[in-house]
Amino acid sequence: MNSVSAQLILVLTSLLLSLPVVEAVAAGDAIALLLGVVLSITGICACLGIYARKRNGQM
Repeated sequence: MNSVSAQLILVLTSLLLSLPVVEAVAAGDAIALLLGVVLSITGICACLGIYARKRNGQM
């Protein structure tokens, strides 16, 4: 899982470095969108994990 996190950080950093400084508002919107997508996917995976544990009787 650490390699996935490291790759995600690398991709986000490269995206941030490639954005021009002049478009600060657009860059902020892009960062907010990326964070929203990442947090949504993390939340969905967490809910699926809880569901799977309850279904297997581990909780």
